Amino acid sequence: MSLGIGVIGAGTVGGGVIQTLLTQKNAIARKTSAQLELVHIADTLPERFKEFALGPNVRTSTDATALIEDPNVAVVCELIGGLQPAKRFIAQALRAGKHVVTANKMLLAHSGPELCQIAQEHGVELRYEAAVAGGIPIIKALREGLAANNIQRVYGILNGTCNYILSRMTYDGLDFADALRQAQELGFAETPPDLDIEGHDTAHKCQIIASLCYSTEIALDDIYVEGITRVSHADVAYADELGYLIKLLAVVREAGDAIEARVHPTLVPKQHLLASVRHEFNAVYVKGDVTDATLYYGRGAGRMPTAGAVVADLVDIARRSTGPAPAPFVYGPKRPIRDMGRIEGAYYLRLTTQDQPGVLGKVCTALGNHRVSIAWCIQKGEIANGAVHVILMTHETVESAVQSALSEIDQMDFIVEPTHVLRVLQE
Repeated sequence: MSLGIGVIGAGTVGGGVIQTLLTQKNAIARKTSAQLELVHIADTLPERFKEFALGPNVRTSTDATALIEDPNVAVVCELIGGLQPAKRFIAQALRAGKHVVTANKMLLAHSGPELCQIAQEHGVELRYEAAVAGGIPIIKALREGLAANNIQRVYGILNGTCNYILSRMTYDGLDFADALRQAQELGFAETPPDLDIEGHDTAHKCQIIASLCYSTEIALDDIYVEGITRVSHADVAYADELGYLIKLLAVVREAGDAIEARVHPTLVPKQHLLASVRHEFNAVYVKGDVTDATLYYGRGAGRMPTAGAVVADLVDIARRSTGPAPAPFVYGPKRPIRDMGRIEGAYYLRLTTQDQPGVLGKVCTALGNHRVSIAWCIQKGEIANGAVHVILMTHETVESAVQSALSEIDQMDFIVEPTHVLRVLQE
C-alpha cells in the first residue's frame, strides 16, 4: 500500500524522518511491502529544506495547515514538539481524517485522553512510539508483545541527559556541575536543562507508560517527580561502597487497586540489569506475570534513533488491514495513584552532622520511635569544620515514617544540613 506522508517540522527529529524516508524508501518497501511516499514538508524556516535532496513530487511550505489540507497527505507527522501549536495541528489533522504520528511526549502527557477521543471519533490512528525512549520499541512491546501479561512493574531509565551525568559522576569522579557542563557541550543536555535534570521529561514518559500498562487515565500532576540536582559525588561514592549505582528511574508498579507512578533518583543494585546502562543510553525493565522480566535497551534520543521510531509507526499504519483503527490508549475504570507517603521500600539516608558523642544514639532513637529499622550504618571522616557524613540504610519501611522521623532529626542541634534521602530499587 502506498501512503502519502506529510512532515510538520524539519528540525532535529523531523529532519531525521525526512532523510530516512528519502534514503531508505526502497529498503522499507522490500522488507515490509509498505510504500512510504514523502509528499509534503512544512516548516516556518524554509532554509531547512535546502538540507535535503527533494524531488519534484515533494511539496514544501511554511504553513502546517496547507500540509494538513493537502489531499495527497494521508499521514501527518507532527515533529515540532511543545504544547501549542502542536496540539492544534494534531487535532486539525485527526478531524480531517488523517492519521497522525508524533514524538511529542509532553503533549501526550497533558492531552492524551482528549486527542485519543478525537482520533476514535474520526476513525484514524494516533501513534507515538517515538515519544518514549527514542529508538527503543517500548510502546509496541507494551501494546502488543506483552499484551498477555498483567504488568507488575516497570522501571525505566528514560532520560539520556540524566543518565549521562550520573554515569560521569560514577565512573569519572566528576561533580554534578562538571558532568552537566560536559553533557551540554556534547549536545546531550539542553540549555537550560531544567526539563531533564528536574525529572519532568521522565515524568511525561512515565505517565504514558503507566496509562498503557494499566489502561487508565493518569493526571501528570499526580506523579511524584524529583530530579537529580541534589545528588552529590559523595552520594555516588557511598552508594558504590554499599553495592549500588544511582539512576534516575521512572517507577510504575501495581499496588492493589492503586498504581504507583513516580520519578526519582534510585539506588540500583550493581547486579541488576539496569545497573549496566551507561551514559546517554536508555533502558526499560518490565516484569509481567506471564513473560516474567524483559529488558529493552538502546538510544533513547537523538535524530536518527527517534526518526526510526517515527518511521516504524508509519510502516504499521501502511500495513494495517481494513477495519477499525486501533485506539491510541484504551481507558478502563480510573485507578488512583498511590500517595508517596504510603510507598514501601528501603531508604538511603545521608546525614551531615557535627562529630560529637551521642549523635548516632539520638538519630537511631528517633528512627526507632517511628518504626524505621536500620540495616547499615557507616560514619565517614570529617568533610569540613568538624562535620561528618553518617550514612544509614534502612530495612523496608513506609515513606511517611521515614519523612516523619527526618522532620524530627533535622531539627536536632547537631544536624548541619537537611538529610538527603534516596530510595532503593524494590524487586
